[in-house]
Amino acid sequence: MADAAAGPAYGISVEDVSKKMKATQALAHLTVDFTAGLMHGLIGPEGAGKTTLMRLLAGLLRPDSGRIAYLAQGESVPFARARPEVAYMPQQQSLYADLSIVEHLDFFRTLYALPDETYLPRRRELLGITRLEPFRDRPAGQLSGGMYKKLGLMCALLSSPRILLLDEPTNGVDPISRREFWDLLYRLHEQGILIIVATAYMDEAERCGRSHLLHEGRLLASGEPRELLAEAGVGTIDELFLLRTGG
Repeated sequence: MADAAAGPAYGISVEDVSKKMKATQALAHLTVDFTAGLMHGLIGPEGAGKTTLMRLLAGLLRPDSGRIAYLAQGESVPFARARPEVAYMPQQQSLYADLSIVEHLDFFRTLYALPDETYLPRRRELLGITRLEPFRDRPAGQLSGGMYKKLGLMCALLSSPRILLLDEPTNGVDPISRREFWDLLYRLHEQGILIIVATAYMDEAERCGRSHLLHEGRLLASGEPRELLAEAGVGTIDELFLLRTGG
C-alpha cells in the first residue's frame, strides 16, 4: 500500500496478563511479546484465549491484572496514542448484506473522515491488491467466503493502520482462498505493519515469522516456528501442541 509504510514501527508487550470472562479463566498470567516487523500467529483451538487476547490488544477489554504496553520505535507510548493506529477484524464481521463492496468502502470512508485525495487512491489500490475490482458492485450477501473476508480486511485497512489484529480471518474459507488471503497478508507485512493473526489452523503457524501457542489461556510455546519444531524434535505444529498438552 502506497502510504502504509509511513509512521513508526509498533510492537506490543503483554506482561503477566490475566482475564476472567464470567466463570471462565480466559487468560492466566500470560506474558508474550509481539515484536515489531514480524508476522505473529496466535495458535490454538477454540477456548484457548485467542479472542480474549485480541480484544485486550484492541482496547475493547481491560485485563484483570498485568500490563499491556504499546511500543513505537521501541519506546512505550500511551494506548491513547496507539489506538488510532490499531485496526481489528473480529471473527464475526458486521458487514451489511445489501451493501456492495464499494458501498462498504464508502461507508467506512465516512467513519474515518478520509478526504477524497486520500480515499480514492487507497480504494483503487485495495480493490486491486484484493482482486475485487471486477466485483465492486456485488452485494456482500452474494460474496463467497473468501471474498467476504477480503472485504472485511479492506474496510479495516482504509485507515492505514500500523497494527492489524485479525481474529481467525481464514476460518471457514476454502483452501485456495486461504492461500490468497495469506499472500495478501505477506504483501501488507512488507510495508512494516505489525500483523497478529489468531487461528486454529495449526499449519498456519508455519506461515508466521513468530508463533505463539495458546492452550486454556496459557502460553505453551513462543518463537520462530522452525526453531520451535527443531527444539522439540517434532515435525509439525500439531505434534508440538500435543507434546506440550500431553494429548
